[in-house]
Amino acid sequence: MEYIYKTQGTCSSKIRVVLDGDIVREVSFTGGCHGNLQGVSKLVVGLTVDQVEERLRGIRCGFKSTSCPDQLAIAVRKAYEQSSAQ
Repeated sequence: MEYIYKTQGTCSSKIRVVLDGDIVREVSFTGGCHGNLQGVSKLVVGLTVDQVEERLRGIRCGFKSTSCPDQLAIAVRKAYEQSSAQ
């Protein structure tokens, strides 16, 4: 299932997430720090939604209250919740 999440408070503007059940299969960001976000995207492939949340939720970027990894944790949870509701 593919899900597009519009980020809030980060340099990236969108996150595309593909889940297979609760497993992350693909992630791509629009905008943001290209190299870092490519790395984060590859590191979460194969992880469960719970594992992504556990590792990334609450990470902050400088003085911001969120970060691209934090927004990814939110995105995978929302994608999972949407797929479970269908």
